[in-house]
Amino acid sequence: MPVVARKEYVGVARDRVENFNGKQLVYASWDHHLLFAAPFLLCLTPQTTFAQLLETALAPLLQADPDAALIDWQHVQWLKDNQPWVPDLDASLVANGIGHKDQLRFKTPGLDTLCATH
Repeated sequence: MPVVARKEYVGVARDRVENFNGKQLVYASWDHHLLFAAPFLLCLTPQTTFAQLLETALAPLLQADPDAALIDWQHVQWLKDNQPWVPDLDASLVANGIGHKDQLRFKTPGLDTLCATH
């Protein structure tokens, strides 16, 4: 059913980086682990190091998966913008080129306790 507006509609995006008080949103998902149905949404400062993202934000969220304790973060395969990517663990998000609302995906070959068939 078509909708007819009686006046001009101006949408205002509420998830702009300016609305997060110096922080930014980062999405992260663990490929082939469907215990988590959607990417995690993390709200972090751009100065957060990638190692801090892993240790303080992502790792605690993954604890429910039986494979979580076995993750070797040094050997994780990362995708950024659906392209293979290697983060610098000691560099900040901004130095790693991670911007507001970017999505990171990671794979852990050999860890497939709750793996989706692929």
